[in-house]
Amino acid sequence: MEAKELKQLATGRWESIASRLAPSLLEAIKRLPHHVPCPVHGGVDGFRLFKDFDDTGGGVCNTCGIKHDGYSLIMWANGWGFKETHDAIHEMLVGGGQNYSLPSVAPQPVVKKKEVDVEAIRDSLNHVWRDSITLSSPEARPARQYFANRGIPQVDYRKLDSKMIRFVPFLEYYEEGKLLGKYPAIVTMVCDSNGRPSTVHRTYITPDGTKAPVESPKKMMRHCAADLYGAIRIAVQGRSRVLAVTEGIETALAVMSAFNVPVWAAGNAHLLENFVPPKGVDIVIYADKDLPSQQHPEGHGQSAARALLKRLWQEGIKASIKIPDNEIPQGAKSVDWLDAISGAKHAPFKKAAIK
Repeated sequence: MEAKELKQLATGRWESIASRLAPSLLEAIKRLPHHVPCPVHGGVDGFRLFKDFDDTGGGVCNTCGIKHDGYSLIMWANGWGFKETHDAIHEMLVGGGQNYSLPSVAPQPVVKKKEVDVEAIRDSLNHVWRDSITLSSPEARPARQYFANRGIPQVDYRKLDSKMIRFVPFLEYYEEGKLLGKYPAIVTMVCDSNGRPSTVHRTYITPDGTKAPVESPKKMMRHCAADLYGAIRIAVQGRSRVLAVTEGIETALAVMSAFNVPVWAAGNAHLLENFVPPKGVDIVIYADKDLPSQQHPEGHGQSAARALLKRLWQEGIKASIKIPDNEIPQGAKSVDWLDAISGAKHAPFKKAAIK
């Protein structure tokens, strides 16, 4: 059976398929669609399965990237090749072509609700953005306090694009579909590679400028664009010939403040590797320094930055990489440019006075 036919047969059954073929995904399946440690590299809560997992088999890791279907997810989780994965799924569903007893409930055809879903996502995104204010507003003091507590040098808010990074005084926080409260939140617009708004990233904080006491203080909303690769364009580029890019938002603000260069944030290492810059600029990549792993022997941050550098040079774009000189502290998995600039590793919330 061809892969296309097998995927069709697997629709509505990926939960049972993955449970059997990839036991490392069991925790994520049990807690679907909530965040759990990555089954490949560990961590705390960087991985989750999509809400329509049983139909698509897809999931996403903040570090390893998006696995759009059950094939790619199982290949990644088990370290298998395509043929090995295909044969295992085929054996499970079809029994090698011999008589096989299918589940009593046949998979239902997938109903495409793309237009309805996109409109619902846009409504949700607009709900957040409508209540946002600029970071320089008096009511946005918790956001300014948060940046100060994180050790970011004094931010020049005139150089930030107020259409891309804002503040919501009271934003709903949900877990498992339940409203657990409202918290101040820093919200940033994520644009696709063509500059069109795609989704919103939220950082939930307290009125005192610390991370909110919730399970996932940083959350990305659902995308309303097919192009999942983009960036958070927090800086006004102006006439600068140079544009810097980082993984995280706070790292971007630190680099911007310390080195007086416009910076965009990709979001994570996977998105950094796929970053598409605007035309007519030279790129400086301020990479994270991560510990080596089996999947990324030189560290994910470094390998993503080098892959981006190679692609940009092939496209005729001048680019360079800067990696922190700092050693990765004992017990930590990485250092970034915020750590290098502020020395804030393991002491992320210093008391700082801010207006």
